Amino acid sequence: MPPSEPAARSYLDHAACAPVRPEVAAQITRDLARATAGRANPAALHASGRRAGAALCEARARLAAALGVDPHEVLFTSGGTEADGLVVVGRVLAARAAGVERPHLVVSPVEHPAVLDSARRARALGADLTLLDVDAAGRVAPGDAGRAVEPGRTALVSVMTANNETGLVQDVAGLVAAVRGRTGPARPGDPGWVPVHSDAVAAVGRVDVDMGRWGLDAMTVSGHKLGAPVGTGALVVRREVALTAPTGGGGQERGIRSGTQDVVGARALALAVELAVAEREAQAVRLEALRRRILAGATALPGVHATLPEGASHLPGTAHLWFEDVDAQALLMALDLAGIDASAGSACHAGVSRPSGVLLAMGFAESAARSTLRCSMGRETTAADVERLLSALPGALETARRAARAAGAG
Repeated sequence: MPPSEPAARSYLDHAACAPVRPEVAAQITRDLARATAGRANPAALHASGRRAGAALCEARARLAAALGVDPHEVLFTSGGTEADGLVVVGRVLAARAAGVERPHLVVSPVEHPAVLDSARRARALGADLTLLDVDAAGRVAPGDAGRAVEPGRTALVSVMTANNETGLVQDVAGLVAAVRGRTGPARPGDPGWVPVHSDAVAAVGRVDVDMGRWGLDAMTVSGHKLGAPVGTGALVVRREVALTAPTGGGGQERGIRSGTQDVVGARALALAVELAVAEREAQAVRLEALRRRILAGATALPGVHATLPEGASHLPGTAHLWFEDVDAQALLMALDLAGIDASAGSACHAGVSRPSGVLLAMGFAESAARSTLRCSMGRETTAADVERLLSALPGALETARRAARAAGAG
C-alpha cells in the first residue's frame, strides 16, 4: 500500500530549506523531458551539447540580471557552502601564489560555518585569521573591519549580509567603504586591493541586495533557500578577484569550479531568484507583520525574550527567541508533536546539541545560547501557521521546563 499523506503541518523553517516553488518544479519537469537542458553535457560539441550549452548561458544571464551583476561574474556551484569555501580558500591559495607568506583573513564570529570553518581550516594553508567583534545584536562595526585590514597581506574580508540564525542584517555598504578607506587608492586587481565577500544566502529575495552599489567583490547565493532544489547555488565574483581552485578538474566555471554543470539546476536557480526578487517587497510587508505577531505573542509568556533588540535591521521573515530554564530539544520535540516545524538555529549543526556560536559571540550566556527557537517564514506561511505556533507554545514551554528541571536534578 502507498504511504498515507502526512497530517497538515505548519512549516516555520524556511531559513533551513524552502519548499520548491511550483513554477520551478514545472520547469524542471519540462527540462528533464526535453533535449534542451536535461540530456547532454553542455561542453559537448554535438547539437544536443550545444543546446544544453545555450540553455546554461541563458540561465547565467537570467540569474545575473536578477542579481544586477554581469553574467561573466556568475559561477554556478552546488550551493552556498561550496561557494563560500571556494572564495575563502581560493583567496588564500591565490595570495600564497602571489608571494604572500602568511595571507590574512578577516571574518565575523557570527558567520555561517561555511565561511567560519573554512577560514579556520585555512590556517593549515599558512593563513592568519582575525575574528571581528560584534555588539549585542551581532552587528560588526564598519570601522572595526577597516582597522583589521592589513593592505598587502589581507586576502579577504568576509561578513554575511544577513545572519542565518537571528536574521540580523549587516551594514554591508558601510563595511566595504571602511575597507576601501583602509586600502587607499588601490584599484581592483592591484596588490593593495582587499576583496570583500558577503554570504548573501539568507538575504537574497528577502531584503535589498545590491552587490554593485555596495562595492562588493564577491557574493554567495543558494537556491534551496528560495524555492529551487537543494544542490543549486552560485558564487558571484568580479573577474579582477584572483581565486586559485582548491581542487583539480576541467575548470568548467572560469577555471575555479570544476565538474559538469547542472543545466537543469542552473535554470531552476535562475527562475527561483527571479521570482523571489520580483515579489520581495510585497512579501516583506506581509512577513514582517507575521514576525511581529510571533514576537509579541511569544514574549508575553514568562521567561521568553526576543534575541534581537528593537530597531535592529533584520530579515522580515525570521523571528528568533531565547528562553529561560528551557530544554531546547524538548521544546522542539513538543512543537513537532503539535505539528509545527521550527528549529533552534543553523540546520548545518542539525542533530548536534551545542550552544549557538552566534549567540555566544553576541555576549549571551551559554544557558541562553542553548535555549533558542528560530521561526523562519516564507511565501507559503499564513497567519494560521503563526496562531498555531502561539497556541502550542505555552504547553511546549511547560514540557521543556519540566525536562530542564529533570536534567538539572539528575
